[in-house]
Amino acid sequence: MFNNPDAGKLLLRLSVGGLMLFHGIHKLQHGYGFEEKMLLKSDLPGYLSHGILVGEILAPLMIVLGFNTRAAALVEAFVMVMAVYLVHMGDLWSFTGQGAYALELQALYLFGSLAIFFLGAGRYSLGGSGGRWN
Repeated sequence: MFNNPDAGKLLLRLSVGGLMLFHGIHKLQHGYGFEEKMLLKSDLPGYLSHGILVGEILAPLMIVLGFNTRAAALVEAFVMVMAVYLVHMGDLWSFTGQGAYALELQALYLFGSLAIFFLGAGRYSLGGSGGRWN
């Protein structure tokens, strides 16, 4: 009962994908012009900001459902790397007033996504435990 890697993978997928989905829904409701400005400031094309829809809505949904999970986890990890690069580089070596790492949320999403990539979706998923990208 306590040795159930598939249940652990499901919990990881639900937490990492499900919580990231809230960020994407918020950006759908309130816009993501901030991301476009940050891209332009870094001499990157502003239209790349539309990738937020893929990285914070589509990929998390695929992770939660367990469909092409490894590919979706890589997309989500890339979005987190870009978020740190574009917005949070100044906090890379910072701590909060409570002693926590300033980028702990970003780090949890990044490393959680990478863990999902390496572990796969597990049996409790739409794609099942087989397949290259699941």
